[in-house]
Amino acid sequence: MQHYYTTLFDYIEQILALPEADKESIQQTFKPVFAPKDTIIEAAGQIPHYHNFIVSGYMRNFHLDKNDNEITTDINDGPRFFTSYYHFMNQTESNENIHCITDCELLRISREDVEKSAKTSSTLKDYTIQILQKHLEEDKTRINDMINLTAEERYEKLLRLKPNLARHVPLRYIASYLGITQRHLSRLRKPFSSGHLK
Repeated sequence: MQHYYTTLFDYIEQILALPEADKESIQQTFKPVFAPKDTIIEAAGQIPHYHNFIVSGYMRNFHLDKNDNEITTDINDGPRFFTSYYHFMNQTESNENIHCITDCELLRISREDVEKSAKTSSTLKDYTIQILQKHLEEDKTRINDMINLTAEERYEKLLRLKPNLARHVPLRYIASYLGITQRHLSRLRKPFSSGHLK
């Protein structure tokens, strides 16, 4: 299981240096979990109790619209934190589902342990704040893209910035994430290399 923590440390240290004491604390509070493909690890209608770090695998965040269509709002591209952030931080009932698209290796920390870590380590407190800010910025960027970019431009941007999604995530989830139908996405794919998507 040590590779779980090595992946997390490497991810955090892209932003700030981790003291050894914090690494020891992380290994005590973050619990390794294996989630099989198609598992819903957080379901709508519940209060999220865990902050998830994806060591490997692909996950998506989705909710249902008024017609019960699945609307995918987030998909990871490699190791990163992945949670219903607003509801986790505020401990409110979530309208979102966290779905394992593939088998996933995770590290999970409870809301209670997040609070304890913030009190005992200024480094982890600062990092938690930065993670939240990064998530809010990514949300803002996605909203701007949905408003200001055409479907083709959104698809081109995804291929440029997140090429692994095109190789590992089913077409229907990518289409939903881009805000278009699967048929429309199939038409957009034709001018691009057939190697981009399965």
